[in-house]
Amino acid sequence: MAKRTNDLGRDSVGKLLVRLAVPTVTAQLVNALYNIVDRIYIGHIEEVGDLALTGLGVCFPVILFVSALSALVGMGGASRAVVRMGEGSEERANAILGSCTTLLTVLGLAATVVFLAVQEPMLYLFGATEETIGYAMDYMTIYLLGSIFVELSLGLNYFITAQGFSTMGMMTVLIGAVINIVLDPVFIFAFDMGVRGAALATITAQAVSAVWVVWFLVGKRTKLRILRRFLRPRWSILAPVLALGLSPFIMQATESLVNISFNASLKAYGGNPAVGAMTICSSVMQVFSLLFQGLSQGAQPIVGFNYGSGQLDRVKAAFRLLFISSLVFSCASFAALELLPGVFVSLFNDKPELVEIGVWALRIYVGCMFMLGIQFSCQQTFVALGQARISLFLALLRKIILLIPLIFILPHFFADKVFAVFLAEPVADFLAAATTGTLFFWRFPKILEKRQLELAEQKTM
Repeated sequence: MAKRTNDLGRDSVGKLLVRLAVPTVTAQLVNALYNIVDRIYIGHIEEVGDLALTGLGVCFPVILFVSALSALVGMGGASRAVVRMGEGSEERANAILGSCTTLLTVLGLAATVVFLAVQEPMLYLFGATEETIGYAMDYMTIYLLGSIFVELSLGLNYFITAQGFSTMGMMTVLIGAVINIVLDPVFIFAFDMGVRGAALATITAQAVSAVWVVWFLVGKRTKLRILRRFLRPRWSILAPVLALGLSPFIMQATESLVNISFNASLKAYGGNPAVGAMTICSSVMQVFSLLFQGLSQGAQPIVGFNYGSGQLDRVKAAFRLLFISSLVFSCASFAALELLPGVFVSLFNDKPELVEIGVWALRIYVGCMFMLGIQFSCQQTFVALGQARISLFLALLRKIILLIPLIFILPHFFADKVFAVFLAEPVADFLAAATTGTLFFWRFPKILEKRQLELAEQKTM
């Protein structure tokens, strides 16, 4: 049944997108629970919930960077592996998986050592204060000890979904999220571990997910398989993987720099309440961004496989469906957040003063969210087509070139400095999405035309 369901080269593109996107969107929604369920429980700790939530917020840059490392290797490797499968070369695809498995392990261990060595000054730099540093360090220390599990569970799961096994990919995060949700209240409240309990629950869940992923990728059902002879990393394999993975890596890693910039500015202009509001805004946006990413991942195997096999009409059809569905979803998300911001803010904390500033900030922060459907669908299609340079530029554009400078520039033009900082997000979203869409619709026909010429040349050889 799995083989019939995931015939990327022959099944109806529309049905394939539904089959693959529903599990990947579900998986990303569940994956978002990893990140927000801790914040929900922590934000409701009696008396100190607002300070504990703010302390957790200054840990975001590290959490995002660790996740970004998994995208660097996992998304880059899986994108190249599925093209090799489309070309009929499973041996080369397995070699990519083997090298990526080893590199993910090394990166997980390196992240633990490096960040533990500098965590206290680093957290102060990221926006911690004397009132919040204790909560931040309690969470960060335990989380970093489990970095290797984060890398393996997230990074290798891309290789499962890229093959079309989207239900199995969904199970990876579903298993971990359920464990996290169950253990959070036990560790935080029953065992009175507070913030440390939230971190321990998260890492335990990621460890179980990592075991699940490795078990599947060494089993008989998978097309891509972890084989011992390919575990020795080869630079000739990893260089193009890292080049292609740079775009999703930068998209996620720059979120770390964005969080640092936001927290530092808001700490200066608005203190702990403004940083707490930013924690809530970024948590809400992260959930919706992961859903956009899940939709794009559902289309990515269809685009990559058919591009590799030369079925370019199916590539066009897959992108068209992805673009329309992403745009509809982004507009619906924008409407929900603008009309009902209090519903989302109150999930994280119920203190009137924090809810009030959180609602105000969220309405500003998501002001151009309706444009994100264009941004995600076009940029991730570039990744699926192997367009590493363009993907890298677009990833740099939204966060590095636009958003971070705007965070520091706009307060000079507004009397309300906190308003100006939050305004940077929608301004950057609009400019980046408009640029991405324009560039994509200019380049997309040229990319397909070039591929058609390559196929014609192969037939004459």
